[in-house]
Amino acid sequence: MAEPEFTATGVRIGRRLRSLTRAGQIRITDGRFELLTSYGREIDSAPVQTVRAGKPWFAADDRALAELNGTRYRLTLADHEPAPGKAGPPTVRRFIDAVRRAGGRRARG
Repeated sequence: MAEPEFTATGVRIGRRLRSLTRAGQIRITDGRFELLTSYGREIDSAPVQTVRAGKPWFAADDRALAELNGTRYRLTLADHEPAPGKAGPPTVRRFIDAVRRAGGRRARG
């Protein structure tokens, strides 16, 4: 298995008003986007080219949206980068840039 292009741990993942996990994982590996529980069980996955990721204009700085297979997920990442060498969720901007890079789309600033 190849090294992940992007990994985030400690991510709160929700769908509509329901929380699916409070310490989930996001992983982009080999052109595949995966949402996982804290135990590594798959919530949803899709080819990264089909994933839409963005930041809602009305949400807090640590919130992002991802749409996979027609389902929208609310993601709560960190509002600041984790300390070097420490695990934890990256910022929303880094997450969105990673999705766009992996999907072959140019990141907008």
